[in-house]
Amino acid sequence: MAKIIVVDDVIDAGILIRKILSKKGHEVFPFSEEEEALDFARKNELDLAILDIKLKKMSGLEVLEELKKIRPEIKAMMLTGYPTIETARESLSIGANDYCVKPIDKEELENKVAELLSS
Repeated sequence: MAKIIVVDDVIDAGILIRKILSKKGHEVFPFSEEEEALDFARKNELDLAILDIKLKKMSGLEVLEELKKIRPEIKAMMLTGYPTIETARESLSIGANDYCVKPIDKEELENKVAELLSS
């Protein structure tokens, strides 16, 4: 199955996503520190990044830009509790494949991840 990185300023959110997606057979690596996540991406093959837009030091959009430099082929899903048309547009223009509003429910998360990984 897929190797997925989750970056959220609230580590519990990443752990919850890991619990949900691990049951589907994915390897999920949650991070709350942007630099740790980027270092991990430099050293490991990854299929998907799930990024919160509001992080601690960088925005999820900045993390996505860096990830795309490291792994141009990586697919990405942005999550936000503060949706705006601007962030949605910017996310997609940088290379995000999907943009979801928090709280995302278990079934929606599973479906969107399956969809992204099969495309």
